[in-house]
Parts: sequence; structure tokens; C-alpha cells
Amino acid sequence: IVTAQILREATGDPMCGEWIDRSIAEIERDFMKPEFRAVLETIGANGEFFDTFEGRLICPGHAIECAWFILHEAKFRGGDARLRELGLQILDWSWELGWDQEFGGLLYYRDAKGLPCAEYWHDMKFWWPHNEAIIATLLAYSMTGDAKYREWHRRAHDWAHAHFHDPEFGEWFGYLHRDGTLSSRLKGNSWKGPFHLPRMQWYCWKLLEEM
Repeated sequence: IVTAQILREATGDPMCGEWIDRSIAEIERDFMKPEFRAVLETIGANGEFFDTFEGRLICPGHAIECAWFILHEAKFRGGDARLRELGLQILDWSWELGWDQEFGGLLYYRDAKGLPCAEYWHDMKFWWPHNEAIIATLLAYSMTGDAKYREWHRRAHDWAHAHFHDPEFGEWFGYLHRDGTLSSRLKGNSWKGPFHLPRMQWYCWKLLEEM
């Protein structure tokens, strides 16, 4: 979705809008599961649910990222009400599943049935879901004026900046334990590159200018 949105901005090619429509329809039809109030990571070829570790897996960060892509599309289409409600629903579900009520921050993986996750890092806190949550909650607040999203934005923003930011050398650490303590001082590897953090800073800056 987001790649097509950027290509559309650069080229104006109408095929980008068609791709976005197909992608959103697939997410809504196949990956969103109201019975779990979640967007799944893995489904069958026809959208079926698999009652396995992989089939039950939820990544709140991925789903929140998806939510703001859809909200952005709703905004692009003049405040499209249906897309806005779809994006908000995904955000609501994902926040409820992902926000750690004990320590704060977003848990990396959850199980749709509340069962144990196979991945050993399931309860760690990674930088990028927090970047996506900061965008999604600010965008949701700007589009709705709902104080709930303002509060969620404050929580995500303040927790992330208090725990990931390196006050000595700048940039963000990538990997924390569940309680917010540092797991590694690593700031760059095959997965953590200069993408999510500057995108969050740029997008929120421009959105705040509009607001």
C-alpha cells in the first residue's frame, strides 16, 4: 500500500490506486479476523485460519503500520469515512493487543488465542513498532479529534523517547527487554536501518504543521 502511495505521488499513475484498492480489500477480507479482534500475519490461500503457532501469530507493530497506511489513504481520498473507520478499527484492535499494561511499550508478538508464542523475542520491545504507533495515533487524532488517540500518542511517544533514544550519541537503540532495559547497544544491522525512525520524524513533523 505505502509503496503504491509513494509511486502515485511521484508519477500519478492510476494503476497505483488500483493496487491500493486490491491490497486493502485483501487485508479486510482475509487477514482481519473479528473473532480475534486482530490482523493475522499468516493465513491460508483462501483466507482461512490455521490453528498453529504461525496461524495464530499477531504482530501489533505490523498491524498498526497497516492501520496508518489505510488512514493515510482515507485522508488522501478526502476523508473517506469507510476507510477511516477501517483504519481506526485496526488501530484499536492492535493497541489493545499490543500495549504492555505492566511495563508500557508495545509487545512484539501476541497469540490470537492468548496461547504462548513460539518466538523467544515475543515480549521484547523493538524500535520500529513504536515508530509506527507514534505515526498512527497522531494521524488518528488529527482525523478524529478523539482524546483517546491523543492519549495513546502521548504514551507511545513518551515511552519510546524515554527508552530507545541514546542521549549521549543520538539515534535510537533497536532492542529492549520487556521492562524497557537495554538488550543491545546495536543501532544498525541487517534489519535496523535508517528507515522507520526518520520516516516517523518526517511524517509527524509534516502532520503537525498541518494541524
